[in-house]
Amino acid sequence: MGPLDWMAAVLIGVGLLFFVAGTLGLIRLPDPVSRLHALTKADNLGLLFLCLGLLLKAPDVFYGAKLVLVWLLVLAAGATGAHLIAKRALRGDGEDAP
Repeated sequence: MGPLDWMAAVLIGVGLLFFVAGTLGLIRLPDPVSRLHALTKADNLGLLFLCLGLLLKAPDVFYGAKLVLVWLLVLAAGATGAHLIAKRALRGDGEDAP
């Protein structure tokens, strides 16, 4: 394994650590807004590091561009979904309403 492989493995490992941290935040935090914040931030950073690690192993520029596009689309979709869930939770008409 060369230095590029080690660097890719470290970046992928850091990404996986962010995914685990987001999952723990989802499980342990008390209210829906805190859970959403922990999950969206950690998952977006985790996916960023995962994509960076995979970019180092990409055989072509086209594959790298697809990885960046996937990250940007997930970033936008995650922010939009979290906003909609938080808006509904704050209105009090969701499943968490007493």
